[in-house]
Amino acid sequence: MMSASQPQTPGCVDERIERASPLTALMRRPELGAVAGLILVTAFFLVFANASMFTLAGVMNFLVPAAQLGILAIGAALLMIGGEFDLSLGSMVAFAGFVFAAALVVWNLPVPLAILAAFAVALAVGFTNAQIVLRTGLPSFIVTLAFLFILRGLTLVGLKWASGGATQLRGVKDVVADSIVARLFSGSLGEAPFRWLAARGLIDSFPNGLPKVEGIPVVIVWFSALALLATWLLVRTRFGNWIYAVGGDAGAARNSGVPVERVKTILFIGTACCATLVAILTVLDAGSTDARRGFQKEFEAIIAAVIGGCLLTGGYGSAIGAFFGSIIFGLVLIGLTYTSIDQDWYLVFLGGMLLVAVIFNNVIRKRATGERS
Repeated sequence: MMSASQPQTPGCVDERIERASPLTALMRRPELGAVAGLILVTAFFLVFANASMFTLAGVMNFLVPAAQLGILAIGAALLMIGGEFDLSLGSMVAFAGFVFAAALVVWNLPVPLAILAAFAVALAVGFTNAQIVLRTGLPSFIVTLAFLFILRGLTLVGLKWASGGATQLRGVKDVVADSIVARLFSGSLGEAPFRWLAARGLIDSFPNGLPKVEGIPVVIVWFSALALLATWLLVRTRFGNWIYAVGGDAGAARNSGVPVERVKTILFIGTACCATLVAILTVLDAGSTDARRGFQKEFEAIIAAVIGGCLLTGGYGSAIGAFFGSIIFGLVLIGLTYTSIDQDWYLVFLGGMLLVAVIFNNVIRKRATGERS
Protein backbone atom coordinates (compact mmCIF):
# COMPACT_ATOMS: atom_id res chain seq x y z
CA MET A 1 0.00 0.00 0.00
CA MET A 2 1.43 3.41 -0.96
CA SER A 3 2.16 5.65 2.01
CA ALA A 4 1.27 9.32 2.10
CA SER A 5 4.95 10.25 1.72
CA GLN A 6 5.49 8.23 -1.43
CA PRO A 7 5.31 10.17 -4.68
CA GLN A 8 2.57 9.36 -7.12
CA THR A 9 3.37 7.69 -10.41
CA PRO A 10 4.12 10.34 -13.05
CA GLY A 11 1.03 11.16 -15.11
CA CYS A 12 -1.26 9.60 -12.47
CA VAL A 13 -3.48 12.07 -10.58
CA ASP A 14 -5.79 11.06 -7.76
CA GLU A 15 -9.32 11.90 -9.00
CA ARG A 16 -10.29 12.98 -5.48
CA ILE A 17 -7.86 15.94 -5.58
CA GLU A 18 -7.89 16.62 -9.30
CA ARG A 19 -9.18 20.12 -10.02
CA ALA A 20 -12.09 20.11 -12.48
CA SER A 21 -12.07 22.61 -15.32
CA PRO A 22 -14.70 25.39 -15.23
CA LEU A 23 -16.51 23.74 -18.15
CA THR A 24 -16.61 20.36 -16.39
CA ALA A 25 -17.81 21.99 -13.17
CA LEU A 26 -20.56 23.76 -15.11
CA MET A 27 -21.64 20.54 -16.84
CA ARG A 28 -21.91 18.83 -13.47
CA ARG A 29 -24.54 21.32 -12.31
CA PRO A 30 -27.97 19.59 -12.25
CA GLU A 31 -29.83 22.75 -13.25
CA LEU A 32 -27.83 23.27 -16.46
CA GLY A 33 -30.54 21.73 -18.66
CA ALA A 34 -33.30 23.80 -17.04
CA VAL A 35 -31.40 27.06 -17.54
CA ALA A 36 -30.68 26.17 -21.18
CA GLY A 37 -34.33 25.21 -21.69
CA LEU A 38 -35.53 28.46 -20.11
CA ILE A 39 -33.33 30.49 -22.46
CA LEU A 40 -34.59 28.60 -25.52
CA VAL A 41 -38.27 28.84 -24.53
CA THR A 42 -37.94 32.54 -23.72
CA ALA A 43 -36.26 33.16 -27.09
CA PHE A 44 -39.09 31.29 -28.84
CA PHE A 45 -41.80 33.46 -27.28
CA LEU A 46 -39.83 36.65 -27.83
CA VAL A 47 -40.04 35.84 -31.53
CA PHE A 48 -43.54 34.35 -31.87
CA ALA A 49 -45.61 35.79 -29.00
CA ASN A 50 -47.39 39.11 -28.69
CA ALA A 51 -45.10 41.73 -27.18
CA SER A 52 -47.51 42.20 -24.24
CA MET A 53 -46.40 38.81 -22.89
CA PHE A 54 -43.22 40.38 -21.56
CA THR A 55 -44.76 43.46 -20.00
CA LEU A 56 -44.91 43.51 -16.19
CA ALA A 57 -48.51 42.27 -16.23
CA GLY A 58 -47.66 39.51 -18.72
CA VAL A 59 -44.71 38.32 -16.65
CA MET A 60 -46.89 38.11 -13.54
CA ASN A 61 -49.46 36.14 -15.55
CA PHE A 62 -47.06 33.30 -16.22
CA LEU A 63 -45.17 33.49 -12.93
CA VAL A 64 -48.30 32.81 -10.83
CA PRO A 65 -49.04 29.33 -12.27
CA ALA A 66 -45.29 28.67 -12.36
CA ALA A 67 -45.08 29.49 -8.65
CA GLN A 68 -48.01 27.23 -7.76
CA LEU A 69 -46.44 24.34 -9.64
CA GLY A 70 -42.97 25.25 -8.42
CA ILE A 71 -43.84 24.84 -4.76
CA LEU A 72 -44.92 21.29 -5.54
CA ALA A 73 -41.89 20.70 -7.78
CA ILE A 74 -39.43 21.75 -5.08
CA GLY A 75 -40.98 19.29 -2.62
CA ALA A 76 -40.96 16.59 -5.29
CA ALA A 77 -37.32 17.38 -6.16
CA LEU A 78 -36.12 16.95 -2.58
CA LEU A 79 -37.96 13.65 -2.31
CA MET A 80 -36.60 12.44 -5.66
CA ILE A 81 -33.04 13.33 -4.64
CA GLY A 82 -33.73 11.19 -1.58
CA GLY A 83 -34.64 8.29 -3.86
CA GLU A 84 -38.45 8.29 -3.57
CA PHE A 85 -41.56 9.48 -5.45
CA ASP A 86 -44.89 10.92 -4.34
CA LEU A 87 -47.68 10.49 -6.86
CA SER A 88 -50.30 11.67 -4.35
CA LEU A 89 -49.17 15.31 -4.56
CA GLY A 90 -52.06 16.54 -6.71
CA SER A 91 -54.67 14.69 -4.67
CA MET A 92 -53.08 16.06 -1.50
CA VAL A 93 -53.68 19.58 -2.82
CA ALA A 94 -57.38 18.77 -3.22
CA PHE A 95 -57.71 17.00 0.14
CA ALA A 96 -55.83 19.67 2.10
CA GLY A 97 -57.91 22.31 0.33
CA PHE A 98 -61.08 20.56 1.46
CA VAL A 99 -59.85 20.30 5.08
CA PHE A 100 -58.84 23.97 5.12
CA ALA A 101 -62.07 25.22 3.54
CA ALA A 102 -64.26 22.97 5.71
CA ALA A 103 -62.46 24.14 8.85
CA LEU A 104 -63.31 27.73 7.90
CA VAL A 105 -66.80 27.43 6.44
CA VAL A 106 -68.30 24.37 8.19
CA TRP A 107 -66.54 24.30 11.57
CA ASN A 108 -66.09 28.11 11.78
CA LEU A 109 -62.50 27.88 12.97
CA PRO A 110 -60.33 31.02 12.85
CA VAL A 111 -57.83 31.16 10.00
CA PRO A 112 -54.74 30.24 12.09
CA LEU A 113 -56.42 27.09 13.44
CA ALA A 114 -57.70 26.15 9.98
CA ILE A 115 -54.15 26.43 8.64
CA LEU A 116 -52.83 24.31 11.50
CA ALA A 117 -55.54 21.71 10.83
CA ALA A 118 -54.54 21.50 7.16
CA PHE A 119 -50.84 21.07 7.99
CA ALA A 120 -51.67 18.51 10.67
CA VAL A 121 -53.39 16.45 7.99
CA ALA A 122 -50.34 16.88 5.76
CA LEU A 123 -48.08 15.62 8.53
CA ALA A 124 -50.31 12.58 9.04
CA VAL A 125 -50.49 11.72 5.32
CA GLY A 126 -46.76 12.22 4.76
CA PHE A 127 -45.89 10.15 7.82
CA THR A 128 -48.27 7.37 6.75
CA ASN A 129 -46.81 7.26 3.23
CA ALA A 130 -43.29 7.09 4.62
CA GLN A 131 -44.03 4.36 7.16
CA ILE A 132 -45.79 2.13 4.63
CA VAL A 133 -42.86 2.48 2.22
CA LEU A 134 -40.22 1.88 4.90
CA ARG A 135 -41.93 -0.96 6.77
CA THR A 136 -43.22 -2.95 3.80
CA GLY A 137 -40.40 -2.34 1.34
CA LEU A 138 -42.95 -1.51 -1.34
CA PRO A 139 -41.91 1.03 -3.99
CA SER A 140 -43.06 4.55 -3.12
CA PHE A 141 -44.44 4.72 -6.67
CA ILE A 142 -47.05 2.07 -5.76
CA VAL A 143 -47.83 3.31 -2.25
CA THR A 144 -48.37 6.94 -3.28
CA LEU A 145 -50.29 5.88 -6.38
CA ALA A 146 -52.74 4.20 -4.01
CA PHE A 147 -52.97 7.40 -1.97
CA LEU A 148 -53.58 9.37 -5.16
CA PHE A 149 -56.94 7.59 -5.43
CA ILE A 150 -57.62 7.42 -1.68
CA LEU A 151 -57.16 11.16 -1.12
CA ARG A 152 -59.08 12.10 -4.26
CA GLY A 153 -61.95 9.86 -3.16
CA LEU A 154 -61.94 11.27 0.39
CA THR A 155 -62.07 14.77 -1.10
CA LEU A 156 -65.14 13.90 -3.17
CA VAL A 157 -66.91 12.31 -0.21
CA GLY A 158 -65.97 15.16 2.11
CA LEU A 159 -67.05 17.91 -0.26
CA LYS A 160 -70.43 16.30 -0.88
CA TRP A 161 -70.92 16.02 2.87
CA ALA A 162 -69.85 19.61 3.57
CA SER A 163 -71.77 21.22 0.69
CA GLY A 164 -74.91 19.11 0.70
CA GLY A 165 -74.14 17.10 -2.41
CA ALA A 166 -71.95 19.40 -4.51
CA THR A 167 -68.27 18.88 -5.35
CA GLN A 168 -67.39 22.49 -4.60
CA LEU A 169 -67.28 24.38 -1.30
CA ARG A 170 -67.65 28.16 -1.42
CA GLY A 171 -67.82 31.03 1.04
CA VAL A 172 -64.15 31.14 2.08
CA LYS A 173 -63.64 34.83 1.27
CA ASP A 174 -66.64 35.79 3.39
CA VAL A 175 -65.15 34.26 6.55
CA VAL A 176 -61.54 35.44 6.08
CA ALA A 177 -62.24 39.00 4.93
CA ASP A 178 -60.80 40.65 8.05
CA SER A 179 -58.05 38.14 8.81
CA ILE A 180 -54.50 39.48 9.07
CA VAL A 181 -53.11 35.94 8.84
CA ALA A 182 -54.91 35.35 5.54
CA ARG A 183 -52.91 38.25 4.06
CA LEU A 184 -49.79 36.11 4.40
CA PHE A 185 -51.29 33.62 1.93
CA SER A 186 -53.28 35.80 -0.46
CA GLY A 187 -53.20 39.09 -2.30
CA SER A 188 -50.06 41.00 -3.25
CA LEU A 189 -47.07 42.63 -1.60
CA GLY A 190 -45.55 46.02 -2.37
CA GLU A 191 -48.78 47.72 -3.39
CA ALA A 192 -47.61 51.22 -2.35
CA PRO A 193 -44.35 51.07 -4.37
CA PHE A 194 -46.27 49.85 -7.41
CA ARG A 195 -48.71 52.79 -7.13
CA TRP A 196 -45.74 55.14 -6.83
CA LEU A 197 -44.15 53.66 -9.96
CA ALA A 198 -47.44 53.91 -11.88
CA ALA A 199 -47.94 57.55 -10.88
CA ARG A 200 -44.58 58.37 -12.44
CA GLY A 201 -45.22 56.40 -15.59
CA LEU A 202 -42.54 53.80 -14.82
CA ILE A 203 -44.98 50.88 -15.11
CA ASP A 204 -48.24 50.41 -17.03
CA SER A 205 -51.34 51.93 -15.48
CA PHE A 206 -55.06 52.28 -16.17
CA PRO A 207 -56.57 55.62 -17.30
CA ASN A 208 -57.46 56.39 -13.66
CA GLY A 209 -53.77 56.12 -12.70
CA LEU A 210 -53.94 52.83 -10.83
CA PRO A 211 -51.22 50.30 -11.77
CA LYS A 212 -52.20 47.33 -13.94
CA VAL A 213 -50.16 45.18 -11.54
CA GLU A 214 -51.04 45.96 -7.92
CA GLY A 215 -48.01 44.23 -6.46
CA ILE A 216 -46.05 40.98 -6.34
CA PRO A 217 -48.49 38.07 -5.81
CA VAL A 218 -47.87 36.37 -2.48
CA VAL A 219 -47.59 32.96 -4.14
CA ILE A 220 -44.48 34.16 -6.03
CA VAL A 221 -42.92 35.30 -2.76
CA TRP A 222 -43.59 31.89 -1.16
CA PHE A 223 -42.19 30.14 -4.24
CA SER A 224 -38.97 32.18 -4.24
CA ALA A 225 -38.46 31.85 -0.49
CA LEU A 226 -39.00 28.09 -0.62
CA ALA A 227 -36.53 27.72 -3.50
CA LEU A 228 -33.88 29.64 -1.54
CA LEU A 229 -34.57 27.67 1.64
CA ALA A 230 -34.42 24.30 -0.15
CA THR A 231 -31.21 25.27 -1.96
CA TRP A 232 -29.59 26.33 1.30
CA LEU A 233 -30.75 23.08 2.91
CA LEU A 234 -29.21 20.95 0.16
CA VAL A 235 -25.96 22.88 -0.25
CA ARG A 236 -25.12 24.16 3.24
CA THR A 237 -26.48 21.69 5.80
CA ARG A 238 -25.69 18.20 7.04
CA PHE A 239 -29.29 17.20 6.39
CA GLY A 240 -28.79 18.13 2.72
CA ASN A 241 -25.79 15.82 2.56
CA TRP A 242 -27.92 13.10 4.11
CA ILE A 243 -30.57 13.56 1.41
CA TYR A 244 -28.00 13.02 -1.36
CA ALA A 245 -26.46 10.08 0.49
CA VAL A 246 -29.81 8.35 1.07
CA GLY A 247 -30.81 8.78 -2.57
CA GLY A 248 -27.44 7.64 -3.87
CA ASP A 249 -27.10 4.46 -1.79
CA ALA A 250 -29.37 4.00 1.22
CA GLY A 251 -27.43 0.95 2.45
CA ALA A 252 -24.08 2.71 2.39
CA ALA A 253 -25.63 5.80 3.98
CA ARG A 254 -27.07 3.68 6.81
CA ASN A 255 -23.69 2.03 7.39
CA SER A 256 -22.14 5.51 7.61
CA GLY A 257 -24.51 6.51 10.39
CA VAL A 258 -27.10 8.42 8.35
CA PRO A 259 -30.63 8.04 9.83
CA VAL A 260 -32.17 6.86 6.55
CA GLU A 261 -35.68 6.24 7.89
CA ARG A 262 -35.85 9.63 9.58
CA VAL A 263 -34.61 11.45 6.46
CA LYS A 264 -37.16 9.77 4.19
CA THR A 265 -39.98 10.37 6.65
CA ILE A 266 -39.15 14.08 6.84
CA LEU A 267 -39.01 14.28 3.03
CA PHE A 268 -42.44 12.65 2.62
CA ILE A 269 -43.90 15.00 5.23
CA GLY A 270 -42.23 17.97 3.54
CA THR A 271 -43.74 17.03 0.18
CA ALA A 272 -47.22 16.78 1.71
CA CYS A 273 -46.70 20.17 3.38
CA CYS A 274 -45.74 21.73 0.03
CA ALA A 275 -49.03 20.43 -1.41
CA THR A 276 -50.89 21.85 1.58
CA LEU A 277 -49.25 25.25 1.15
CA VAL A 278 -50.42 25.31 -2.47
CA ALA A 279 -53.90 24.29 -1.31
CA ILE A 280 -54.12 27.16 1.19
CA LEU A 281 -52.79 29.69 -1.33
CA THR A 282 -55.23 28.64 -4.06
CA VAL A 283 -58.27 28.31 -1.77
CA LEU A 284 -57.76 31.81 -0.37
CA ASP A 285 -57.15 33.19 -3.85
CA ALA A 286 -60.27 31.60 -5.38
CA GLY A 287 -62.46 31.78 -2.29
CA SER A 288 -63.52 28.17 -2.79
CA THR A 289 -62.26 24.63 -3.30
CA ASP A 290 -63.37 21.75 -5.49
CA ALA A 291 -62.71 18.10 -6.21
CA ARG A 292 -60.60 18.83 -9.32
CA ARG A 293 -58.09 20.99 -7.46
CA GLY A 294 -54.53 19.81 -8.14
CA PHE A 295 -55.59 17.34 -10.83
CA GLN A 296 -52.51 15.73 -12.46
CA LYS A 297 -50.20 18.25 -10.80
CA GLU A 298 -48.16 15.38 -9.39
CA PHE A 299 -46.98 14.52 -12.90
CA GLU A 300 -46.21 18.13 -13.81
CA ALA A 301 -44.26 18.57 -10.57
CA ILE A 302 -42.16 15.47 -11.23
CA ILE A 303 -41.53 16.57 -14.83
CA ALA A 304 -40.46 20.04 -13.61
CA ALA A 305 -38.08 18.38 -11.14
CA VAL A 306 -36.64 16.15 -13.89
CA ILE A 307 -36.21 19.14 -16.22
CA GLY A 308 -34.41 20.76 -13.29
CA GLY A 309 -31.87 17.93 -13.23
CA CYS A 310 -33.27 15.35 -10.82
CA LEU A 311 -32.51 11.76 -11.75
CA LEU A 312 -35.27 9.17 -11.50
CA THR A 313 -32.78 6.93 -9.69
CA GLY A 314 -32.16 9.44 -6.88
CA GLY A 315 -29.04 10.98 -5.39
CA TYR A 316 -28.76 13.83 -7.90
CA GLY A 317 -30.62 17.07 -8.55
CA SER A 318 -31.23 20.55 -7.19
CA ALA A 319 -34.05 22.70 -5.88
CA ILE A 320 -33.02 25.66 -8.02
CA GLY A 321 -33.31 23.41 -11.06
CA ALA A 322 -36.92 22.65 -10.14
CA PHE A 323 -37.41 26.41 -9.75
CA PHE A 324 -36.32 27.04 -13.36
CA GLY A 325 -38.20 23.98 -14.62
CA SER A 326 -41.43 25.33 -13.16
CA ILE A 327 -40.92 28.72 -14.78
CA ILE A 328 -40.57 26.94 -18.13
CA PHE A 329 -43.98 25.35 -17.54
CA GLY A 330 -45.56 28.69 -16.71
CA LEU A 331 -44.00 30.29 -19.77
CA VAL A 332 -45.39 27.65 -22.12
CA LEU A 333 -48.81 27.32 -20.46
CA ILE A 334 -49.54 31.04 -20.55
CA GLY A 335 -47.28 31.91 -23.47
CA LEU A 336 -49.32 29.86 -25.91
CA THR A 337 -52.29 32.16 -25.24
CA TYR A 338 -50.19 35.05 -26.61
CA THR A 339 -49.65 33.20 -29.90
CA SER A 340 -51.85 31.65 -32.58
CA ILE A 341 -50.71 28.16 -31.55
CA ASP A 342 -53.36 25.72 -30.27
CA GLN A 343 -53.06 25.37 -26.47
CA ASP A 344 -53.43 21.60 -26.73
CA TRP A 345 -49.78 21.58 -27.84
CA TYR A 346 -49.00 22.15 -24.15
CA LEU A 347 -49.57 18.43 -23.52
CA VAL A 348 -47.18 17.54 -26.33
CA PHE A 349 -44.67 19.87 -24.70
CA LEU A 350 -44.98 18.06 -21.36
CA GLY A 351 -44.11 14.69 -22.81
CA GLY A 352 -41.42 16.04 -25.10
CA MET A 353 -39.69 18.03 -22.36
CA LEU A 354 -39.67 15.01 -20.04
CA LEU A 355 -38.05 12.80 -22.67
CA VAL A 356 -35.50 15.43 -23.71
CA ALA A 357 -34.65 16.26 -20.08
CA VAL A 358 -34.03 12.62 -19.13
CA ILE A 359 -31.79 12.03 -22.16
CA PHE A 360 -29.94 15.34 -21.68
CA ASN A 361 -29.34 14.80 -17.96
CA ASN A 362 -28.14 11.25 -18.55
CA VAL A 363 -25.68 12.21 -21.30
CA ILE A 364 -24.32 15.27 -19.49
CA ARG A 365 -23.88 13.36 -16.23
CA LYS A 366 -21.95 10.56 -17.92
CA ARG A 367 -19.67 12.97 -19.79
CA ALA A 368 -18.99 15.05 -16.73
CA THR A 369 -18.23 12.11 -14.44
CA GLY A 370 -16.49 9.93 -17.02
CA GLU A 371 -19.02 7.15 -16.45
CA ARG A 372 -19.23 4.55 -19.17
CA SER A 373 -22.46 3.24 -20.66
